[in-house]
Amino acid sequence: MLEQLPSPSEKRLAIRVTPAAERAIRSGHPWLFEQAITKESANGRPGDIAIVFDRKKRFLAVGLYDPKGLIRVRVLEHGRPAIINQQWFHDKIAAAAKLRAPLLETKTNGYRLVHGENDGLPGLVIDRYDNSYVVKLYTTAWVPHLPVVIEALQAIADPYRVVLRLSRDAARQKSALFGLENGAILFGAPLDGPIRFQENGLYFEADVVRGQKTGFFLDQRENRARVEELAKDKSVLNVFAYTGGFSLYAARGGAKSVLSLDSSHPALNAAARNFELNPALSGVRHRLLKGDAFEKLSELQKSGNLYDMVIIDPPSFAKSQAEIDRALASYARLVRLGLNVLEEEGILVMASCSSRVEADEFFKLVYRTAREARRPLTEITRTAHALDHPIGFKEGAYLKCLFATG
Repeated sequence: MLEQLPSPSEKRLAIRVTPAAERAIRSGHPWLFEQAITKESANGRPGDIAIVFDRKKRFLAVGLYDPKGLIRVRVLEHGRPAIINQQWFHDKIAAAAKLRAPLLETKTNGYRLVHGENDGLPGLVIDRYDNSYVVKLYTTAWVPHLPVVIEALQAIADPYRVVLRLSRDAARQKSALFGLENGAILFGAPLDGPIRFQENGLYFEADVVRGQKTGFFLDQRENRARVEELAKDKSVLNVFAYTGGFSLYAARGGAKSVLSLDSSHPALNAAARNFELNPALSGVRHRLLKGDAFEKLSELQKSGNLYDMVIIDPPSFAKSQAEIDRALASYARLVRLGLNVLEEEGILVMASCSSRVEADEFFKLVYRTAREARRPLTEITRTAHALDHPIGFKEGAYLKCLFATG
């Protein structure tokens, strides 16, 4: 499949940019937007190497060109010229693998190996699930470079299998994919079902072809471990449970009961299978509840159900600037609904993965909403990104989570 892809062009595009873009690139920002370009030397193809210059024709950066993207250039190197070749990709992926090395000491073989912009490979994500790896492209600019990326991954990680995932924008650009499809096997044996992997000694399965993200929410690993530490002898409600990550950790932490709530029947079935993968958890009462989170929380309140721990980890509510106000209203509503089914002095775990909602704004909203509900919170801790999801620029920070009693 990789042999059908075009080789990277030998042509180099020269690009001039606005003063504002010059400042952003000099500060290390990995994105050059379409409207920030004042001059291009030629029409470029996806994956062409673009050299960015300032007004005085001084070198600023080198990156990958995407003629269809609002992000027109994904910056690979700032401030100094670089030859973007197989060795360059190898060095970047090797550095990312070295950063994650401590995870190998924690009975974990499911984690993010490459976190896009934050590991110097903007628009490219590589997730590990045991000996299978998922490469996700957020721009077709990576398509001509896939063969050398896979070669570097093979040299560093020795994968049994490599699966391709595409963002919605990338998947729509058929002509730039040269036959590549979402879920394609780029290397190794075909899939015969979900992939089993280990996280902090617990077993999970991931549907790497159809599952959300690349099959699992790897970014919440450390917050799941915190839930485990706090769950002993507690009744736990896991809202937006997906495939039960938080639920399994709560069970291993000694929870007396766990209720997993999600709107997806396949996700809840996967949560049940994940419990079956861990026989040591069979003594914990685990129930599944399918339905809309807002509606079911209201129903649970009306039925008088209360829980010692309520975990609320919703999807991103703000995928654009115009959605921020609605996202904040949804978070506030969830806080109120969660507190309505939380025992006095119970533990609320409230998370957000919306990058457009900044952490300070989110935490203030949670506290303010709790006060208005006459359930003031006492903070246990607040968290951000885990080791395998490093942050290299402002827009890269998206995950925040509050643990508090109320």
